[in-house]
Amino acid sequence: MTSLLVIIVLVLLAIALWQLTKIFDLTQVGGEADDSQIANDGDNNTQGYLMFGFLAFIYIFTIYGLIKWSSLVLHTPASAHGDDIDNLMNVTWVLIFIVQAITQVLLHYFAFKYRGKQGQKALFFSDSTKLEVIWSGIPAVVLAVLILFGLYAWTNIMFVDEDEETIVVEVYAQQFKWTARYAGPDNVLGKANVRLIDGVNTLGVDMSDPNAQDDIVVSELHIPKGKKVHFKFRSQDVLHSAYFPHFRAQMNCVPGMVTEFAFEPIYTSDEYRQLPYMVEKVANINAIRTKKSAELVAKGEPALDPYTFDYLLLCNKICGASHYNMQMKVVVDTPEDYKKWLSEKPTLVQEVKAANAPKPVEGGVETDSTKAKDTAAIAKIAMK
Repeated sequence: MTSLLVIIVLVLLAIALWQLTKIFDLTQVGGEADDSQIANDGDNNTQGYLMFGFLAFIYIFTIYGLIKWSSLVLHTPASAHGDDIDNLMNVTWVLIFIVQAITQVLLHYFAFKYRGKQGQKALFFSDSTKLEVIWSGIPAVVLAVLILFGLYAWTNIMFVDEDEETIVVEVYAQQFKWTARYAGPDNVLGKANVRLIDGVNTLGVDMSDPNAQDDIVVSELHIPKGKKVHFKFRSQDVLHSAYFPHFRAQMNCVPGMVTEFAFEPIYTSDEYRQLPYMVEKVANINAIRTKKSAELVAKGEPALDPYTFDYLLLCNKICGASHYNMQMKVVVDTPEDYKKWLSEKPTLVQEVKAANAPKPVEGGVETDSTKAKDTAAIAKIAMK
């Protein structure tokens, strides 16, 4: 509401200034007014100084933004490859700021220095091979180095040795939720097809595939610390993007194909919660929630629950009306806790058998649905 009022005030202020300029023009009636629509030296000087004013605005706002919002930037990465991603991002930012600082200063300075003056003619300058080499060659070299650095980092991150022992997990996207499927003891996911979706088999797993017999389907993702996890992504409906912000990992989920990404967690959820920056961040969030809760309680509404940090899997593509709420909790356990958690989960085969098991009927006789209908019909006839 406050933001809306600020916008309204700014709009009204702009309208007021516009009206004042019109009033100023009316006060000049009868005087010597230049209505030729041709810029004079005064106009050019004004435009030149406005260029300097805009340059100052750019740098003041940039510095203010860095000071005001720098705490919102993602902090310590929670994956082994996170430092590579952060280094690549930091190098890119530094290059952008250097180039931006130089080019913007030169642009606004020369716009002022060579502003129009009465009787001054522009110099016709056809070309310069030397200048062309400089301003084409330097950006080309910088971009080539940046691209090679990015390719090197991407190759190191994406490479998964076939002989390396990894945990295979499928992440399945659909509007508007995530589901995870673990490969089980054989570490091989069973085949799947959307045409096989039926009942509790919401991922369309081929139940006749031997590799699917130990697959486990869950709605909360658990992964072990210090172990590389090989993710395979699928989508049931539209284009989604699996985004693990704290692990510096993102991969598109494309209908009709399987995409892949692998990373190794280096902090358990509990360990990450204890990092100094996260302790401070959670405290600040809870201070805000406490203040908001006091307002809600005063209105007779329930207070907000305290915030606790959790890793999250988010969708980073606008996939529909509830895109903002498409997320899944990610828990990084110790290897021992992870094995214990996984061992307590039923396999998909067990869930399907349980869902298709004969239902008990009145009287304690366990039968299938057809026999239950027959029994009810016979009882009805006997009563007549």
